[in-house]
Amino acid sequence: MQFDASALVKGNALYPDLLGVVTFHQLPDGVLINAQFSGLPTVTENGPVHFMGFHIHENGNCSQNSNHDFSNTGSHYNPDNQKHPFHRGDMPPLLNCNGFAWQSFLTNSFTIPEIIGRSVVVHALPDDFMTQPSGNSGAKIGCGIIN
Repeated sequence: MQFDASALVKGNALYPDLLGVVTFHQLPDGVLINAQFSGLPTVTENGPVHFMGFHIHENGNCSQNSNHDFSNTGSHYNPDNQKHPFHRGDMPPLLNCNGFAWQSFLTNSFTIPEIIGRSVVVHALPDDFMTQPSGNSGAKIGCGIIN
């Protein structure tokens, strides 16, 4: 299947082995997203990592600051100004299996033209789906620009 957009996700300076590819396929009923990752952290200071926040952020800027995070990505993609977890950029969390993750899902939250030039972000912690504004999902440890 040919994809309509993709993002090559790379880890920050603290997680240089993190690598992922996310593809976006426009279908009649929504966008099919396929994501695969390797090099995910399996243990952090909070213990074993099983679920990790996974979102589309408003800005396509994956530059790192002095804290080695991707703060220039801005907030979750949220053009309708909804509360979390109803942002259009909120996606299902990654299930980390010994440093690897793969998932595929369909969403009608956005179209391909809406997300071109934005970023895909992997967070260090699971999204709790309650805390405002972004689910308390921790540091932004991986980032890729959607092209």
